[in-house]
Amino acid sequence: MKQIIGLAFILILLVSCKTEKQTKLQALPYFGNYDIEFSETDGVQAVDTIYPKIPDFSYLNQDSLVITSKSMKGKVWIANFFFTSCPSICPPMISQMKRLNILTQDLVSEVQFMSFSIDPNTDQPSVLRAYIKNNGIQTKNWYFFTGNEAKTHRLGVMHFMVHADKDPMAAGGFAHSDGMVLVDREGYVRGIYRGTQTKDVDQLNNDLRKLLDIEYGINTKH
Repeated sequence: MKQIIGLAFILILLVSCKTEKQTKLQALPYFGNYDIEFSETDGVQAVDTIYPKIPDFSYLNQDSLVITSKSMKGKVWIANFFFTSCPSICPPMISQMKRLNILTQDLVSEVQFMSFSIDPNTDQPSVLRAYIKNNGIQTKNWYFFTGNEAKTHRLGVMHFMVHADKDPMAAGGFAHSDGMVLVDREGYVRGIYRGTQTKDVDQLNNDLRKLLDIEYGINTKH
């Protein structure tokens, strides 16, 4: 009996060691509803947790260029949802996004900022360009997107996990959260932050650097 227990313990250790070696170092948690997938290879059973990825998308940017998610592959994304005529949370959120963009200029080749308009009928590229100019925003690695309204709202709610929808009772006619979303190179959401709060945005800056350091081996300065 003792021999059987000892053998079982050794097998558990071996499986644990193998799993640990195969698991990528994880700097941050994964967000979203996940699925469990069971598999077996050479008699060894494995359990994988499958998290949702941001699906492919395509938008016009502020320069009337079509930008696809595939063209931004290989970068970490920082995204939010806004509209230019928003009188409430958008001005402080965009101000914080601008501050974060400045704080991370040393990472310009690694990070892509993106702001999705939830009022694309108003926010055509020319309107976005005027908004960028009026707010003194540098767009070296920052796209402002306009596209199908329903798809954008769905993309925000279902995939970036931030609320965005029409609401005649809300200021400006749209209700949305102030979430800033951190997405890794593989398209997984790794963090959601209050984009109007300096403390939260500073945490996003720290988490971004942690993600690049630990999971992608990029030595970031802070």
